[in-house]
Amino acid sequence: MPPRSRLPAGHAPLSQILFAQGFGARRECDGLILNGLVKVDGAVVDDPDAAFPEDRLALEIEGQPWVTHVKALVMLHKPAGYECSLKPGAWPGVHNLLPVALRRRGLQPVGRLDQDTTGLLLMTDDGPLLHKLTSPKHHVPKVYEVTCKHPVSDGQLQQLMAGVVLDDDPSPVKADAAERVDAIGETHLRLTLVQGKYHQVKRMVAAVSNRVEALHRSSVGQLELPADLAPGQWRWVEDPAVVLPPKP
Repeated sequence: MPPRSRLPAGHAPLSQILFAQGFGARRECDGLILNGLVKVDGAVVDDPDAAFPEDRLALEIEGQPWVTHVKALVMLHKPAGYECSLKPGAWPGVHNLLPVALRRRGLQPVGRLDQDTTGLLLMTDDGPLLHKLTSPKHHVPKVYEVTCKHPVSDGQLQQLMAGVVLDDDPSPVKADAAERVDAIGETHLRLTLVQGKYHQVKRMVAAVSNRVEALHRSSVGQLELPADLAPGQWRWVEDPAVVLPPKP
């Protein structure tokens, strides 16, 4: 193998690639390779120093397929009963729903969903992308399907569209982040928000004298939760641009 400085751009030793992907310490990765447990493009590679492209490399590790991603961005269909906190308390954390390799990489939730809220949750280890997706400056729209306890009146719809004051804030401010509000049933709403205040949907609905009984996030940016992604399942997001608002 040529010296590391002479490797083609974007290439790295196989052992280093496995380590970066979260398959254990360098010694563990070396062991997987030396024991013939790693395939690249279908062929066994037993040299830890063999160089390959770092991104989108088709691997098979101990019989399990894996495509490498230098920066991970995944979508998770979050079920109820899971916390988004990195240090969950009473409920299990959403990280438990990911494979060990991704957990080792320290993926962080892009925003948080309450333990009883379901739907699309993004997770990434890409710091700049995480900032873009969570910063209020970028106005990434998020769509929520809301089930209310009481029938939703026209007056309540108008109030939500006009913006409501969340008076339980230390400094009450108007939550006017509802870009779109649709009634999709007597007790059902679809809200599109571009802010991410604490318990925002629940607090907005409470401010118009109703109550959220169930909450589900169906999309972030231009990315919709796939119909074939079951609760608790995850999937790679191959193009981060789909979760960012289109450029004007």
